[in-house]
Amino acid sequence: MAPPARAPVLALKDVRLADGAKPLFDGVDLALEPRVRACLVGRNGAGKSTLLKILAAQGVEADSGERAVQPGAKVVYVSQEPDIVGETLLDYATAGGAQDYEAQAALADFGLDPNKSAKGLSGGETRRAALARAFAEQPDVLLLDEPTNHLDIFAIQTLEDELAASKCAALIVSHDRAFLNRVTERCFWLEHRKIRRLDKGFSEFEAWADSIIAADAEEARRLDKVLERENAWLARGVQGRRARNEGRRRALLALRAEKKDRQSEIRGAMTMAVESSGTSGKRVVEAKGLTKRFGERTIVENFSTRIIRGDRVALVGPNGAGKTTLVKLLLGELAPDAGAVQLGTNLEVSYIDQARMALSDKITVWDFLTPGGGDSIIVRGHPKHVAGYAKEFLFTDAQLRQPVTSLSGGERNRLLLARALANPTNLMVLDEPTNDLDMDTLDLLEDLLADFDGTLILVSHDRDFIDRLASSTIALDGKGRIVETPGGWTDLMDQNPDFFKATKSGATFAPVSKSAPAAPPAPPKKSVKLSYKDQRRLEECEALIAKSPAIIAKLEETLADPNLYSRDPAAFDRTMKALDKARADLEQAEMEWLELEEKKESLAG
Repeated sequence: MAPPARAPVLALKDVRLADGAKPLFDGVDLALEPRVRACLVGRNGAGKSTLLKILAAQGVEADSGERAVQPGAKVVYVSQEPDIVGETLLDYATAGGAQDYEAQAALADFGLDPNKSAKGLSGGETRRAALARAFAEQPDVLLLDEPTNHLDIFAIQTLEDELAASKCAALIVSHDRAFLNRVTERCFWLEHRKIRRLDKGFSEFEAWADSIIAADAEEARRLDKVLERENAWLARGVQGRRARNEGRRRALLALRAEKKDRQSEIRGAMTMAVESSGTSGKRVVEAKGLTKRFGERTIVENFSTRIIRGDRVALVGPNGAGKTTLVKLLLGELAPDAGAVQLGTNLEVSYIDQARMALSDKITVWDFLTPGGGDSIIVRGHPKHVAGYAKEFLFTDAQLRQPVTSLSGGERNRLLLARALANPTNLMVLDEPTNDLDMDTLDLLEDLLADFDGTLILVSHDRDFIDRLASSTIALDGKGRIVETPGGWTDLMDQNPDFFKATKSGATFAPVSKSAPAAPPAPPKKSVKLSYKDQRRLEECEALIAKSPAIIAKLEETLADPNLYSRDPAAFDRTMKALDKARADLEQAEMEWLELEEKKESLAG
């Protein structure tokens, strides 16, 4: 006998919403029962984030339909870009009503100091703080929008553990296949403005979706045949206009409307391509005995590797372990304290960084794709109109004149890829390229990189992406130890199961018991802090690190003007000097920040 159906704790029924003239949802039904863990899957722009906001009652209301929530149920929503406010992380984590001890425990689980300032956080710290607050509030329903963005692999595993231990229902929007495979038992597919439901985990989703797509294609073929026959009937003349045939004519018009509706729902084909700039030397990078320290902290110790043409090398490790530093060492952009790097011949490097520093908030999509002005972009050696090229990456004509600030995270990532892939390259460096991309785009990027005949260096926390692409994986533990293993993430863990053992278990602050104490908890032991002068300098460095990328991007944008030197040589010279100074100031601030953070940790320990 089947178990009785459980009443949903949160549900939508027949929800409809239009974005201007464009219908977004057309009769969406969705229900979450207690403790059900589900994912919401759909292409970029389908409305997944909007649907989560309707479920959370967060500033978006449906045009019609019903939202039902069990009386007394607590619904907590973690957005793609959380806003962390308050003096300290503990202030932030308790602002939603969580008990002090619950907030401290949750922050500790995610490796955060409750007394840390809530200002100047990195992307990973922001995400972990938002997740810690959400779990501390002990919700009945947890709505997560791209929760793994900016998290390292170990923070993602912590999130998986927290979800497993929690009693809440959860609805998750994410592109991270490995994460969804581990945590979900139901899939909601937002497609054609409606929701389809699969009562199995995400590991079964793609086969199920493929079968539906095949059935839809067969239905489309049937519709085309019916249309062809009925159009021929109508074209025969007066018989098609007689009153007794009005019913058939109306049915034909309805078929045409259905055909038009289906065509409007067909997603544009994104045609990513990359062209090698010519064959590099067989040896791309040769590193011997590399060592790099910042103050007393060792980032890389006596590391050697050889990267040859065609390799796909993944770099993994916790946030702050030094992955980007190692990339800069390997590219010769940063001098090692010891050892040497020899680069191969004929290298043309294309670099996409996780901070998306190339995107200035004030420029438009058009301006970004044509930094030299005009209406054309050189795509792999040939001029192409910017509007046509932008369409290949699913940008509409209307978006071309919009500022990049109006773009979603996935659209910004696609924009960076569009400009980077326009240039011929034989060494591509991608730092967290999968953030915010939907799965269709992710699959396309994966195919492109697999077919790329150059060399790839990939920094990523997406385990599935690494497994599918990497020919070797370099792991950093953040304390100077590095190991390189043939294969992807799974191969690395199989061959070096204890490499990250200290990283996984070594939280800076010991977790606090999550059971309510019989008496009010004792205040945490006061640790020795940085001096006022050091703390002030640390905050100054954090502020400089936060604002420098935009300053550098603006100066680079100015220098991109090919006519600047001839028009105003003095301005060109001033801009070059300002750019050199901004880069030097950023590097100095980063070094000082690392030294002060290390000092702070040693004092707290």
